[in-house]
Amino acid sequence: MSSSDSLTPVPVPRTGVMIGIADPVEQARAELKAALAAIEEKANVPRRVSRATDETIAKARRFSRENQNETLAIIVGGAALIGVLVWGAVRAYTR
Repeated sequence: MSSSDSLTPVPVPRTGVMIGIADPVEQARAELKAALAAIEEKANVPRRVSRATDETIAKARRFSRENQNETLAIIVGGAALIGVLVWGAVRAYTR
């Protein structure tokens, strides 16, 4: 048997259960622990929002580094749109 055929331990995610647990009690505990971790992952909305925000910020920074002219056009267009919306709201309010 070569060294590449030998079994190497693979890291198990928090929401996974190791294969090969012989004791049924240990297997049940591992499954319960994995199920609780999965529920925590799904239910922890602030953490999920934080991760999504961090990913979006990273994508925006990468885009702005790669496409400087397009980024400038988006910023100017967004500022103009906000200006028009504020102007329209003030105009509608004063009439």
